[in-house]
Amino acid sequence: MVQRSPNTTDGPKLNATEQYQRTITRIAQIQSHMENAPRSQRLKDKTCIVTGVGSLRGIGRASALLFAHQGARHLYLLDFCPDHLPELESTIQQLYPDVKVTTIQADAADEAAIAAVCKRAIDEEGRLDVFFANAGILSSKALPDLTAEAFMESMRVNSLSCFLAVKYGSQAMMHVDPSKGKNLCGGSIILTASVAGLRSGAGTIDYSASKAAVNSIAQTSAYQLQRTDIRVNSICPGLIETNMTKNMFDFARQRGSGSKLGQLNPLGRYGLPQEIAQMALFLASDESSYVNGQNLAVDAGLSASHPIIPGHWA
Repeated sequence: MVQRSPNTTDGPKLNATEQYQRTITRIAQIQSHMENAPRSQRLKDKTCIVTGVGSLRGIGRASALLFAHQGARHLYLLDFCPDHLPELESTIQQLYPDVKVTTIQADAADEAAIAAVCKRAIDEEGRLDVFFANAGILSSKALPDLTAEAFMESMRVNSLSCFLAVKYGSQAMMHVDPSKGKNLCGGSIILTASVAGLRSGAGTIDYSASKAAVNSIAQTSAYQLQRTDIRVNSICPGLIETNMTKNMFDFARQRGSGSKLGQLNPLGRYGLPQEIAQMALFLASDESSYVNGQNLAVDAGLSASHPIIPGHWA
């Protein structure tokens, strides 16, 4: 006999259409809250590097805008594709004229480019406080169709880029310049991983392996950089609607199954780039000063449980 879990409380009985409408309403509420939130100074005087900012609906862009909203001194924003960089720069300058913005077309897995932007931050600002290594690619090839070259490309873009961020970002964060208000070394390095890097079921083999490597880099680097006050953490997003996941969302909506997007997590919905940006902001700020070497899932609870039948013990 299957027992009902005493720890489960049924929510309101909604059909698929009603649940989807509830999701849309909740998404609109979250967007409105973030758009209308008052400015504060959580990143006051901080010089920040963010990679992977080019997508108009991406985590990098959302984070760049949020970092500016929270008073960052200077944002160095990188993306492999230059198409939307001028618009992002002008948008931030228009909304936040007190924030310096430098956009750079570069490959986040190019060692020379990453070394150069870190050096530029020191030369121009005398400090580097935050490096958010967010650049990444998503593959869709199943095992029989996955080539060795494609596997290594996922590792290069998703994992090597994070290694370079840690290597050169930490070197820059050790630079001390009292004239710039930095009397002690330190900083925050944030890596974008994925729930696919925590366990199987959320991505292809190459993507999942590359994100598992990112999580390991965060944990290992924290100990490699011990006693420097440089913190390294990774963010593991769940299902987020971005340009990277656009095909999946479009396909579901075209076939009339949009209401099922995100249904496997306890909140029963997908997430927004701005919700991941909020975690990046927390890790970038001094509010997370004792958070280090962690792989932080932002996935509505998806990774909190083994698969279950809702309302029953597994």
